[in-house]
Amino acid sequence: MTDFIPDVSFVIAAYNAEETLARAIDSALAQGAVSMEVIVVDDCSTDGTRDIAGNHPDPRVRLVAMARNGGPGAARNVGLDAARGRWVAVLDSDDALRPDRMARLIARAEKAEAQIAVDNLDVIREDIGAITPMFPEAMLTRLPTMTLAKFIASNMIFQSEHNFGYMKPVFERAFLETHRLRFDEELRVGEDYIFLASALAKGGICVVEPMVGYLYYIREGSISRVLKKEHVEAMLAADTRFFAEHPFGAAALAAQRRRTRNLKEVMAFLTLVNSIKQRELALSLKVACLNPRAVRHLSMPVAARFRRLASALRGDRQPVSTSPLSSPLPNMGAGPHSNKG
Repeated sequence: MTDFIPDVSFVIAAYNAEETLARAIDSALAQGAVSMEVIVVDDCSTDGTRDIAGNHPDPRVRLVAMARNGGPGAARNVGLDAARGRWVAVLDSDDALRPDRMARLIARAEKAEAQIAVDNLDVIREDIGAITPMFPEAMLTRLPTMTLAKFIASNMIFQSEHNFGYMKPVFERAFLETHRLRFDEELRVGEDYIFLASALAKGGICVVEPMVGYLYYIREGSISRVLKKEHVEAMLAADTRFFAEHPFGAAALAAQRRRTRNLKEVMAFLTLVNSIKQRELALSLKVACLNPRAVRHLSMPVAARFRRLASALRGDRQPVSTSPLSSPLPNMGAGPHSNKG
């Protein structure tokens, strides 16, 4: 065991990531002006993920093999336990970093005596070859620090294409250890959100770097999961635990109440969608009447199917679509090891 303490420990939770893992590792190793270690936690992959990490020629890359599949939170916690760096950065196995990212984030955080730093992201659509910043740089420039209230208020389902839960924070490791912060291993969706929210609730100061440093890749077919009621139920339960464990100021409390209402509306929406799929007109109408806000989330194609379904159940001869009604998993700062499904 060496006494050397690197500037940053990169934690990469990987599951069946052989197609993209080398890119992620190499982008971490390419960081300029900082020393680092790269910890790849293999969560029982069935492809060549473990070989790529275990046989990497750079000695700064360490493989930690999970004994059993534990999900993204468990894998990241194993990586945090193994980390030795002054700072810890989570890197998804199908993403990458700009070479100057860590030097800029650490410098900004240390100048502000902050314990957390976030930055902008480039969204890279590999299927169509498009690259766009996730947030306008001018907007982030006007947000020098991320407060708990602002973070909670941003994380509302269906209300924006992207929210601050997508940001990939860098944490001072001593702060994580002092407050015993780890990912919620029970969550398979939303564990990133709760982790950063908990750090902010513990008094962590989070600075915001407006420039892009993180490269968020979306491959063809990568957004394949659907939002399910059990996802939202788990998030509501996690929010309840989070609310009970931390003190809230007035602004954060108001934001949390809005988020709770939002999640309950989404639950009603999913119940409505499922009732339409099952051609349960009475339940559909009941849910719509009791939760009018949930109806707003119906996209036009789904609303059209709802109208056709209502006509068919009234005895009209208009055909009913048999296409499945599903809601794509929205932006919750959440997901499996890649956060993209």
